[in-house]
Amino acid sequence: MKLNDIHIRDPFIFAEDGTYYLYGTRAGHPLGPRQGDGLDVYTSKDLVEWSEPYECFTTPEGFWADRDFFAPEVHKWKGSYYMFASFRSLDHNRASQILKADSPMGPFVTISDGPMTPADRVCLDGTLFVDENEQPWIVFCHEWTQIADGTMCATRLSDDLSKTIGEPELLFPASDAKWVFSLDPNEDGHYVTDGPFFHRLQNGTLIMLWSSFIAKLGYVQTYAVSESGTLKGPWKQQDDPLYKKDGGHGMIFRGFDNQLYLILHQPNGRPFERPRLLRIEETENGIAIID
Repeated sequence: MKLNDIHIRDPFIFAEDGTYYLYGTRAGHPLGPRQGDGLDVYTSKDLVEWSEPYECFTTPEGFWADRDFFAPEVHKWKGSYYMFASFRSLDHNRASQILKADSPMGPFVTISDGPMTPADRVCLDGTLFVDENEQPWIVFCHEWTQIADGTMCATRLSDDLSKTIGEPELLFPASDAKWVFSLDPNEDGHYVTDGPFFHRLQNGTLIMLWSSFIAKLGYVQTYAVSESGTLKGPWKQQDDPLYKKDGGHGMIFRGFDNQLYLILHQPNGRPFERPRLLRIEETENGIAIID
């Protein structure tokens, strides 16, 4: 199948040993929504032809969540593969949890008693960041639905990624980007933070991709630049989003052709969202879309 045949949101590609592995939020299925019973992976050798979906995470008996299986992404850490994904139940806030496998194909299994984000917060879109001291962190969104002005937060992780260390630290609020648009038509200040992902340029500059909304154009992909080159920032926002065609929640990977790619979903409206693959290049202080 082609990318346009794959109906997912929040696409994420992990590339290793000549194979691309594509993960994402299940956005549609002939039998209806399937966002509460597992997560899938698609594979490709050339980014053009893709396999049928293979279920790499199946909900285990007694799992705390039964809905909103969102934004899975896979990172390799110390020889194993870790999936960061978000989940929710009627009696537990949406939260990010870390799963583990011996292969990018899974099966991914739980490695902790529960999520890595605070139980009293509504959170999603956890991602891995490893700092200059080889300290792993989970970076996640504290949702606008709970605090109005959504934020990016970071918490230290244990070396095996099975528990958090200390309290979450604030990186920045959505309102730092002066163009963000309130999702509440009756009240200003309701700003979204979505989909953090880190990329370090060849010159050492650290950027964080993230998504929000802009007036009249809808969902957008933007990024922030760390002025210190570290996770702590301060983070400088772009004057204008990177991609303004009602698409976002993107990530960056380098293909086996040595080309740098951005993949995101576009459009944002259901049921039309599909993965979009764009070639990008690094600039002196960020990135630019080639096509």
